[in-house]
Amino acid sequence: MHFGNVRFLLSAHTIGQLPPPDRPDIAFAGRSNVGKSSLINRLVNRTGLVKTSGKPGKTQSLNYFLVDEALYLVDLPGYGFARVSQQTRRAWGELISRYVETRPSLACVVVIMDLRHELKTLDRELIDWLRFHRIPFLPVYTKADKLSRNEQQKNAAVLDAGLTLTPAGRIVFSARTGQGVEELRRRLTDLAGVPAEPGPPPPPPPLTDPT
Repeated sequence: MHFGNVRFLLSAHTIGQLPPPDRPDIAFAGRSNVGKSSLINRLVNRTGLVKTSGKPGKTQSLNYFLVDEALYLVDLPGYGFARVSQQTRRAWGELISRYVETRPSLACVVVIMDLRHELKTLDRELIDWLRFHRIPFLPVYTKADKLSRNEQQKNAAVLDAGLTLTPAGRIVFSARTGQGVEELRRRLTDLAGVPAEPGPPPPPPPLTDPT
């Protein structure tokens, strides 16, 4: 799987606009301004594939990216303190709920949390919801470069306890330094069930004498 071989596919504002479920979906969810766009850009080794913004709530649709013709990355709208109308927030909630609960090709939801902060209620509720529906998820604690190694371990342990996770069940990540990016690529490749690298072409059949 070559994560650098990626292109934008479409933005979906309704379930009917989603592409066919002919490839695994890896969805990315997180609170507004948690670093979701930066994480996806680092994952695919691009600087501006997913637009970053200091304004919460920039993503207002399900944005699809096709990776190596084999996998969809889906950037979900941020939740939390987005400065949008209540009607828009409700629409986002309905869209995401229907997507997560009904998308047959959804392989995993990457739940992004800021390692510097304590566990937020919305993050815990999202994890509980995914567990209830038996949807695979992978927590990623980002912005690790803003903490020392000791602080990273301490804060990660607190988040682990709040989410009833073991260290093997999450990834500590930094979009700036690349910490955790190779592990994230490997885990997503495994979860999606796609080959890590394309294998060599099969050998040609042996020549036979027609006589």
